[in-house]
Amino acid sequence: MITREESDSIGTMQVPEKAYYGVQALRARNNFHITGRPLHTEFIRNLVRIKKAAAMTNMAAHVLDESIGGAIIKACDEIISGKLHQAFIVDAIQGGAGTSANMNANEVIANRAIEILGGRKGDYSIVHPNDHVNMAQSTNDVIPCAGKLTMMGLLPRLIEELERLQKAFSDKAVEFDDVVKMGRTQLQDAVPIRLGQSFEAYANVVGRDISRLKGLKKDLRALNIGATAVGTAINVNPVYLFQIIKNINLICGTDCYQADDLFDATQNLDCFVHVSGALKTCASSLSKICNDLRLLSSGPHAGLGEINLPPKQNGSSIMPGKINPVIPEVVSQVAFNVIGNDVTVTMAAEAGQLELNAFEPVIFYKIFESIDTLGGAVTTLIDNCVLGITANRERCRRLVESSSALATALCPSLGYKLSAEIAKKALSTGTPVRQIVLEEGLMTQEQLDRCLNLKDMTQPGHLVEYRKIGAGKKEKTE
Repeated sequence: MITREESDSIGTMQVPEKAYYGVQALRARNNFHITGRPLHTEFIRNLVRIKKAAAMTNMAAHVLDESIGGAIIKACDEIISGKLHQAFIVDAIQGGAGTSANMNANEVIANRAIEILGGRKGDYSIVHPNDHVNMAQSTNDVIPCAGKLTMMGLLPRLIEELERLQKAFSDKAVEFDDVVKMGRTQLQDAVPIRLGQSFEAYANVVGRDISRLKGLKKDLRALNIGATAVGTAINVNPVYLFQIIKNINLICGTDCYQADDLFDATQNLDCFVHVSGALKTCASSLSKICNDLRLLSSGPHAGLGEINLPPKQNGSSIMPGKINPVIPEVVSQVAFNVIGNDVTVTMAAEAGQLELNAFEPVIFYKIFESIDTLGGAVTTLIDNCVLGITANRERCRRLVESSSALATALCPSLGYKLSAEIAKKALSTGTPVRQIVLEEGLMTQEQLDRCLNLKDMTQPGHLVEYRKIGAGKKEKTE
């Protein structure tokens, strides 16, 4: 293999002659065999967008030669369009607070700009990765800004899918509004509820997750660009300091602003803990819903069997005909991973020291993964599960009618003690609550029908019939 020699403060290395990356990226690849995964594609694009904005701003300040700046901008545009991404060779998790990723971008842009100007890769006398591409920048402001821009770019897809999920649950709530089923607390029979009410509750919790995720933009819009190393803006010209945000917004289509305190914004990563926390909350909500779907569809004959999930694939290599709830299962697995990612993000943010946090690479790796995988999980949950759910209406009705828990509705009329005795008898003998009440003459058929009207029992605020029991005296009020 033909190589070229490049040097850095560590020493010299042989770099493949045709490579767009340089010595620092190559050294990082050798040092960080960690995940085997490259930088996120959108993170690469946002790194390069910042480099383009920096070149535009430095040209406007007349500190970057027009021809060099123009070549840098052209190289950036090519990378933003999807070219040369294979030249970003550093691992997603790396030491050095992201310096390797930043230098990988600087080297690729510089070498492509050199080609555009007619030179040979590695001739940094034409375009230098540090002096020209990284002018007025530091890893410590570029990397967190690229991370925030990437999160703002990835979240809308997740939010859009969650909005679809919310609508799917709301539609099912309407479809199942007439299905009365037994509500359960602590997995034991409680009181009747409409299946539609359960699905509307799912829609509402997803709606709150959507609101939380939309609210993250407020924190993400504050960028520390211009802070350079620690917040003092060392090596930054005044034009750059006050114009760089405008050019980033122009290129990225964002409405970001420069953080009020560049020192704070450089050393404290609480905003990323906030983002990860909202993702964890969403993951927890989705997994709880999927637990419900698995329970409600369990059986289908020896379990609850109140709903049917669409069959998607064989569930066993040994048991013929067995179908497992694979879609809710995979959503829960994604949720477990997101919750674990949140622990990593929290610990990494806490581990910052003095003027910088060195652990942004793992923070971004985990948050990007959480956003992407949650989006995929929600998509399959909608399309391969929720839209095809059906209700076993007759089974729901039978389970309610046969449950001793119906005795709860007798309490306002018969009192807690007598209602508890009825429930105990129903449970021990298998005799329905209705039958026991009639056989013992505790209510007339008409009174019992009003008291145990299943749909009325599921409606908050419905009228309840009260009767005073004692010495043969019965009194009815409403």
